[in-house]
Amino acid sequence: MIRHLVLFKLNDGIAKDDPRAVAAAAAFDGLDKEIQELTFWECGWNVSERPIAVDFAINSAVADSDALKVYLEHPAHQAGVALWREIATWVIADYPY
Repeated sequence: MIRHLVLFKLNDGIAKDDPRAVAAAAAFDGLDKEIQELTFWECGWNVSERPIAVDFAINSAVADSDALKVYLEHPAHQAGVALWREIATWVIADYPY
């Protein structure tokens, strides 16, 4: 199994109630119903007010590197990435567990 974590930091001037941020989050909501390779999926807005905190997180899992590739290239994932690319930066970690 591979854990796929993504942590998003909204760009300056973008708040989580900005329509672009709402749309980006909605694009990833329920992605596990569209992409069968996802064996675990959760995402959501951070509730912490700490300055070091990120704004949005994805915690997911896939069976192996082939499944990760399918997920990353899936059109629904790519559509969400395009929305996030306009409003945030992010870091990713993929690790076996």
